Amino acid sequence: MSDHSDNAVSMGTDATDVDEQTNAMAIRALVPLLVTFILGALCLQGFNLVFTQVGEAVRAPGQASLITALPSIVLGIVCFIYGSLGDFVSLKKLVAFGLVTLLIGSLFGFISNYYFSANLWTVIIARVLQTAGEQVAGSAYLVAATKYLKNSLKVIFFGLFTAGYPLSAAIGVFAAGMLSSISWQFLFLIPAVTIVFLPLLLKNLPDGNHSGQRVDGFGFAIFGVATAFLTLFFSYLSWWMLLIAAVLFLGFAYYIGSADHPFITPAFFRNTRWPCAISLILVFYFVNYCISPVFNAIAHNLYGMQTSTVSNYLVWAFVVAAVVSSVLDTLSKDESGRGVGMNDLVMNVAGSIGIAIIGSLIGSAALGGASLFGVSGNASSYATLLLICGAVVLLGLVVFLVFRRHIYAANR
Repeated sequence: MSDHSDNAVSMGTDATDVDEQTNAMAIRALVPLLVTFILGALCLQGFNLVFTQVGEAVRAPGQASLITALPSIVLGIVCFIYGSLGDFVSLKKLVAFGLVTLLIGSLFGFISNYYFSANLWTVIIARVLQTAGEQVAGSAYLVAATKYLKNSLKVIFFGLFTAGYPLSAAIGVFAAGMLSSISWQFLFLIPAVTIVFLPLLLKNLPDGNHSGQRVDGFGFAIFGVATAFLTLFFSYLSWWMLLIAAVLFLGFAYYIGSADHPFITPAFFRNTRWPCAISLILVFYFVNYCISPVFNAIAHNLYGMQTSTVSNYLVWAFVVAAVVSSVLDTLSKDESGRGVGMNDLVMNVAGSIGIAIIGSLIGSAALGGASLFGVSGNASSYATLLLICGAVVLLGLVVFLVFRRHIYAANR
């Protein structure tokens, strides 16, 4: 029996464990939340695969990466807010807001781009609404599993969530490949069906907040705007954006050190196991959104393959490191919501920065010179991009080996 299994068994006898009724209600809520998360992530991965074709369809191929990058910026911010608010306010209200927003984004995206002339900004706005809405399911799932499940069941439901991401990625790639030969606009409608779960979720999610503390709106605002400017810098490489982000982050550090009730305290960041675990996500997820469009471009431009064919190959290649249970295990139960939020923030910001940098190079001639393998043109560009992605993954492995013992050390 592994150490993790032993820990799970011992946790089941904790006197602070939840009661049977709370546990049962949590299970009834977690299942539809997981399905909603999978369908939302499926849509994200689908658009990630075909954003170059969508860019051509809306007559803006040079700005196609924005279809993934800009919604990811918003996603990184709202997922942090959703997860963190889970420590303070009603999950029921958060989920209701998220599912309604997801439905509006789905219908707006399909109608405006199928029945009317497809436009880059209607695609981006719809994707922003969809990603902002669907992320509530993932954040609420992790917060609910941490706070309202019996300790003995947490490892199972965290495992289901971890498995849900590669499952959604695989199905999303397959669906995008199939729909690309019909009409990519139908991708918008896939997560719309999750609105049927709303009555069940409203019945089973807790109504009150966990701590009773007021929401630190000012702290959320500073951190959210700082994160937005940081991510926008990597999309547009305007140094004034980086300067503003740095000033805001410094202001945020001063604020949480002096405010009476900040939503996150300096002690949160002094838990050294947590930043070590977060560093894994920062590195590995940098290339998360890049792999599908890179291979799609290689297959299309070098081998003349259609996206529907490419997806049949990519569907088998989605293996995601199970680093999410690592991050949550480094924090106390009272900080779990903020841990979920920060985890999701780092995951999505890292991915959006990666797609902003590498996505802009996919159709660029900047890397078209002779490569290490003696090729030029598109072949050279793609070979260099794959080397960059491989180097990032290798760096992630090194980071994991360096911090592994410290991350899995028992909380004292």
